[in-house]
Amino acid sequence: MISRPSRHCTVELQALPSRIGQVRRIVSAQLRYWHLDPLIDPAALGVTELLTNVHRHAEPDKQCTVEIALMMDRLTVSVRDQDPRLPRVRECDPVSTHGRGLALVAAVSQTWGMHVRDDGSGKVVWFTLAVPQPTTVNGSPYAAYGAARTAPPPHRATPAARPATAPTPASAPAPVSPVSPVTPVSPASPGSPVTPVSAPAPVAAPAPAPAAASAPPVRERAPAARSAVSH
Repeated sequence: MISRPSRHCTVELQALPSRIGQVRRIVSAQLRYWHLDPLIDPAALGVTELLTNVHRHAEPDKQCTVEIALMMDRLTVSVRDQDPRLPRVRECDPVSTHGRGLALVAAVSQTWGMHVRDDGSGKVVWFTLAVPQPTTVNGSPYAAYGAARTAPPPHRATPAARPATAPTPASAPAPVSPVSPVTPVSPASPGSPVTPVSAPAPVAAPAPAPAAASAPPVRERAPAARSAVSH
């Protein structure tokens, strides 16, 4: 069962490996919803280590409750189980692959601790994270919008327009003197003039053939009158 008031989230589960990953995703999503993205990684790591301790050491069962609460500038993450025995921070072997759960919780958190429940039915292990404060802009409230605009440059008087001058009429082109003909030079004897070759006389076009004489009109003969034959 999951209850999610405005700044509080509680998850009840069996501390099994498959459920531990699910709770890790729930915690990450809740912090993202609260706009606490910088706290997602340390909170997810801390709650994973505490649930792993419950899975390995809690008795008589693995039933537990994860609670995250946001109060002012502090986020508190706690895991409550039904085993009243308090965990101990042990010196771990440098090559060991486990036994560093509480050391990791202490490393990523601001404060942490544990206590036995008042009715003696279990214990609570918790840690806190500092909520980052929003950055404020010092100085003028307009600084975030860039430098102030400067005044426009002083007005400069526009120089008087010069009167338009009439275009100078273009002078008439000078007459071109005719070029004297050049006497062709024969390639065989340089320097001697060559008699120009007259162009061939034009050939007269053949006169059109006279039209064929029209045939004389054919006169039709009247049929001869038949002579009466007597029988």
